[in-house]
Amino acid sequence: MKRAILALLVVAAIALFFGMGLDQYLTLGALKESQGKFAVMLEQSPVRVTLTAFVLYIVVVALSLPGAAIMGLAMGALFGLWYGTLLVSFASTIGATLAFLTSRYLLRDFVQRRFGGKLEAINGGMAKDGALYLFMLRLVPAFPFFLINLLMGLTQIRTRTFYWVSQLGMLAGTIVYVNAGTQLARIESLSEISSPEVLLSFALLGVFPLIAKRIVRAMQK
Repeated sequence: MKRAILALLVVAAIALFFGMGLDQYLTLGALKESQGKFAVMLEQSPVRVTLTAFVLYIVVVALSLPGAAIMGLAMGALFGLWYGTLLVSFASTIGATLAFLTSRYLLRDFVQRRFGGKLEAINGGMAKDGALYLFMLRLVPAFPFFLINLLMGLTQIRTRTFYWVSQLGMLAGTIVYVNAGTQLARIESLSEISSPEVLLSFALLGVFPLIAKRIVRAMQK
């Protein structure tokens, strides 16, 4: 009964998000349009705005809603590189862990009962090298962020291991996105998109997966 209630709450929250059209606010265009207003709000009520942004980021990630990347840019635009990175790093990891625990509570027992025999090798591998597998997945964004959270919840990996490995593995990507947000905040016209700082920040978004792959290969050797 408790699982059913939790599942209904999650579905209801996701349906409410899309039903109220809140997804339209988590776009790059909406970010640019609201940037000045949020900056004023932050100046007037820094604690409230910071806590609201932090909790909202956690909710978006925990419910696997679209827009986490845009929120990372927004955090960089509002709070700067280092403070924005701090907020995004903890908010994204907490949200990911909540999604992980939800998946584990709702689905793991069913999946293990239904496919336990076929999952023995996976369970053994996760018990032995689960932290390394997760770190590689976090370092190289080959799979959707939310999918990693949900699938890891079906395995035997410990919650505390999932948390610290996720925090560490996502840190480099977090810095790249937040830094891109700090450069985005400086754009006042289309002509400024060609500035060296902005081009460098967005170039890092493209080359980061290639760098991460090289790091993983070095670790495997």
